[in-house]
Amino acid sequence: MNATPTAVLLTAPAAVPLLAAAAYALTPVRAPRPVPVRVRVRRPVGVGAHTGAADPLPDRETRELPGPATGMLPGQAAEAPDGGAVGTPARSPGAPVPPGRQPAAWAGLVSPLVILLCGGLLAVRVPRTGPLTAWSGLLRADALSVWMLLVVGAVALIACGSGPAYLAGERAAGRASRRTAWRYQVLVQAFLAAMCLAVVTANLGVLWVAVEATTIVTAFLVGHRRTRTSVEAAWKYVVICSAGIALAFLGTVLIYYAARQAGVAESWALDWPTLVAHAGRLDPGVTRLGVTLVVLGFGAKAGLVPLHAWLPDAHSQAPAPVSALMSGVLLSVAFSAILRYRVIADAALGAGFTRVLLAGIALLTLALAAGLLLAQRDHKRMLAYSSMEHMSLIALATAVGSPLALSAALLHIAGHGLAKSAAFCAAGRILQLTGTSRIGRIRGLLGRAPLLGGVFGCAVAALLGFPLFGLFASELGIARAGFAAGTALAWATAAALLLVLTAFAALAARTAHMLLGPAPGRPTSHSRKGTWPLLLALAACAALGTATGPLTGLLRAAAGAIGGR
Repeated sequence: MNATPTAVLLTAPAAVPLLAAAAYALTPVRAPRPVPVRVRVRRPVGVGAHTGAADPLPDRETRELPGPATGMLPGQAAEAPDGGAVGTPARSPGAPVPPGRQPAAWAGLVSPLVILLCGGLLAVRVPRTGPLTAWSGLLRADALSVWMLLVVGAVALIACGSGPAYLAGERAAGRASRRTAWRYQVLVQAFLAAMCLAVVTANLGVLWVAVEATTIVTAFLVGHRRTRTSVEAAWKYVVICSAGIALAFLGTVLIYYAARQAGVAESWALDWPTLVAHAGRLDPGVTRLGVTLVVLGFGAKAGLVPLHAWLPDAHSQAPAPVSALMSGVLLSVAFSAILRYRVIADAALGAGFTRVLLAGIALLTLALAAGLLLAQRDHKRMLAYSSMEHMSLIALATAVGSPLALSAALLHIAGHGLAKSAAFCAAGRILQLTGTSRIGRIRGLLGRAPLLGGVFGCAVAALLGFPLFGLFASELGIARAGFAAGTALAWATAAALLLVLTAFAALAARTAHMLLGPAPGRPTSHSRKGTWPLLLALAACAALGTATGPLTGLLRAAAGAIGGR
């Protein structure tokens, strides 16, 4: 493979979504043209004002009058100053969405398909030839990058495939307009570009910039509805994640300082392969402080304690496909940065430092998530706390650090992304169907919307780690690796399993309450619209639980790239 195709494969995953965002941004949002309305006006016969003659107008007449002040037909959504919709008669929950094609919305599938295509081509090449680089080493694809690229592309395909049906439901309910849907598409494409750049860059400084860019873009997506609750969640997200990213920036600066003191050239002091090669010469004290700040900083974006408080609010208020992207891949992309720094820390300080740090954070996060799941009454917040639970399991596997543990952690990232994207997209459709996110007010989903309720139930079953799904295999691998790693980690794994059982019971009980029981009305068929991406996600998650197939070599190489040798 020569240099030009390699550069295209490494550049396209970030460049194509960025170009798509620019295309959406430059496409004008056309307002509907005013249409005259024919109305019948009753007017009594009277005497002319000046001539005294009878008014020639008949008793009734038909006149052409302009539409409302917005120049739109009665009952049609008008643009509010903030981009929302006004004057739209709200549909009852579960009312059918008017049919119609949305080519602009479906065009958003191009970016996920390009990401998957580039990831697939790189997956064929990288395990055999080793890492590929482009643009003077700024972009680099090793097995970990390729694995994460495939996860990003798969989850993005599910979220973008569910987007048109979700946005159609929001517009039908009067909660969105053409302008808000247009803004949504711009931000989602920019979000994908930032995550892909974070995955394929070899420079830790560019990695920090890309993760910070995801914060800026997703803040507007969290506040998409512009309600008081969503705006509050967006500000909370910005403040907490900015504090975390500031810690990560300080840690990156300290690693840069340690590299310069070790004699690494200025232009390569943040290059990840160079830092790994020279890690033994880094100052231990500076490296220890820098890695701690990096773990806390990027851990904030990954939903780990102590800077985790933004996650349930942001995931519950963001549009459902955005919640799928944030929970399914954004958390994992942020944690992949921790995986990169862990390799440097283990080479400079030994494996004991990151083992204690990550195991402690994992157990604290898992305990907090399990406790909050027991008291949760909102199904979208329930899924958000489930994300914290799964990220803590990935952190625990990383603390163990054996080849089996790291392979299980990477498999868990993929399985969690697929299952959680299906769960969040289904939860968004349930919210549109029932008009509430309160678990206590939702009953009989399997009777009211059999397909939608079945998809949601299967997605939660996958998250609970039932057999045949990928998370069953990954959790079993994490448990085996933890018990084989020594006494301290064996006790930590046992405590984690008890907390996982607590979370299992809470999730199962609340999901059963939503799915079972008498249906409040007749079964509806419109809820089937837009479910094909969710079925695809569940099928892929089940396939990962059965066998990794052609991805086996890539999975082993990715575990080896982050120290699982």
